Amino acid sequence: MKAAALLLAGSMALAACASDESGSGGGSGSGSTGGGSEDLRIGLAFDTGGRGDRSFNDAAVVGLEAAVEEHGGEFQDLSPNADASNRADLLTQLADEGYNPIIAVGFAYGEVIGDVVEQYPDTTFAIIDSSAETVGADNLTGLLFSEEQGSFLAGVAAATKSETGHIGFVGGVQSTLIQKFEAGYVAGAQAVNPQIIIDRQYISPEGDFSGFNAPDRGLLVAQGMYEAGADIVYHAAGGSGQGVFQAAAAAGKRAIGVDSDQYQTVDDPALQAVILTSMLKRVDTAVSSFIDSYVDGSVEGGSDIVYNLEQDGVGLATSGGFIDDIQSTIDDYRQQIVDGEIEVPTTP
Repeated sequence: MKAAALLLAGSMALAACASDESGSGGGSGSGSTGGGSEDLRIGLAFDTGGRGDRSFNDAAVVGLEAAVEEHGGEFQDLSPNADASNRADLLTQLADEGYNPIIAVGFAYGEVIGDVVEQYPDTTFAIIDSSAETVGADNLTGLLFSEEQGSFLAGVAAATKSETGHIGFVGGVQSTLIQKFEAGYVAGAQAVNPQIIIDRQYISPEGDFSGFNAPDRGLLVAQGMYEAGADIVYHAAGGSGQGVFQAAAAAGKRAIGVDSDQYQTVDDPALQAVILTSMLKRVDTAVSSFIDSYVDGSVEGGSDIVYNLEQDGVGLATSGGFIDDIQSTIDDYRQQIVDGEIEVPTTP
């Protein structure tokens, strides 16, 4: 199955791309046809933190590179500036340079993509974590995830493994999307232990995306939680998660990663040793599958594709073997969600 192959190859590719500098980059393949008429030239506009965040953005890179490996062609990726005020400019630059399809990585592009897709009706766009249905453009597809479902399993793992009955959650930016991670995590933990203590804090407020690329602040927030008694902290904070791992290592505690299998993407054995698991958000699968559909001409514009537990679009990583002893518990809760016996909340 292609998703399984991506997962096996993706962790190695993520580790490699994590060492690259943030910023624009590109790659090329053997040359293929996209949309049936032109050589495949894919554009990718990163979220805050860009290439090398070892998490969300790098997962998109894995899917992009897998698609180019399969279909040929070339790609160009661009990163936003420090305050992310040039998101629309990145998309228009890629469109002006003839890239098609173009993929916007992150919900923040939802604020600008409607105007851009209207200007380029002959270009096919996708946006990760934002709905295309609300935009109503037939050249835009939304790639969405049931983050709350995967986070529920992360909460199950945290509550089952916690020795103090006290865990934490660090969100990068207070937003509707990241609150889905929080809500699922809390629900999963409380399903195991209704009395569990859960500290929750966001690095930056709504509209301030710096919280996704501030490992020093992630460290301070997580450090406070460990000092207060938490022994496991889950982050949904992009590049800031590196600071959460550093705080866990300093405290001799555990952390849970997000988006990618972060046990495989960190390059420090001391940090690797504290990552209990990671909530996998298969951005790589979504990106590669979208490009597949572009190549074979089956893109359904104006619609959203949702990746959930049943499709293995979200889940938990098992690298390191730290949750092997509780896998049956995790599998039981997973099946209850898939069967509809548990409805996971999307708001705290």
